[in-house]
Amino acid sequence: MKKIILSLAVLATGVAAQAQEGKFGFGEGDILLEGSLRANTQDDKSATLKESNFNFTPKAGYFVTDKFAVGLGLNIGTSKEENYSDVSSNTFTEKGSTVGFEVFGRYYIADLNRFQPYAELGIGYDSSKTKRTSVINDVTTTVESPKFNQFGVNATLGFNYFVTPKIAINFALSDLIGFNSGKSDQSGSKATTNFHANINNFNNFFDTATFGLTFKL
Repeated sequence: MKKIILSLAVLATGVAAQAQEGKFGFGEGDILLEGSLRANTQDDKSATLKESNFNFTPKAGYFVTDKFAVGLGLNIGTSKEENYSDVSSNTFTEKGSTVGFEVFGRYYIADLNRFQPYAELGIGYDSSKTKRTSVINDVTTTVESPKFNQFGVNATLGFNYFVTPKIAINFALSDLIGFNSGKSDQSGSKATTNFHANINNFNNFFDTATFGLTFKL
């Protein structure tokens, strides 16, 4: 009798564990919240040049089916380059900022329990500008460049790895294939366009991938 009870307890534990495992991934009606954050600083003391960059890309999506989600993302970035030389004829500070948005569709290719690979297509718009302040012979000059506006369509491959049923680590190979067109607000400027296929990303995964967190609501 004790053996039967013990066997049933083991079986029940296994079934419960499998049921819990089966909860990983998304379903129709779920909400996806995701974001990646990049920040870096470099200081070249020999050239007295300091650079810093910050980029935050949050996004939210709604699952219209168990495998397909549509949503909206934002792109917020800043940059700064500073020459802090004591030589007054060679000192400058350049600051840049970028603001943009994206609409996207994401399709989950397979349900592999904790591992959820996907393909994503996004259509986005960015606007960026820079301002450079120079000091030459103790005279300060500030020049603000015209805004540069860019429209793009880009494809991404990635996957979510669920560490809990509600939280996953996101790995994405951004802009594998895409088309981008940009133009400055400066009078008389012409648009620049490019089509790219960054297949080399597969050879340098950890150099080119974007890492972030994904939440399921």
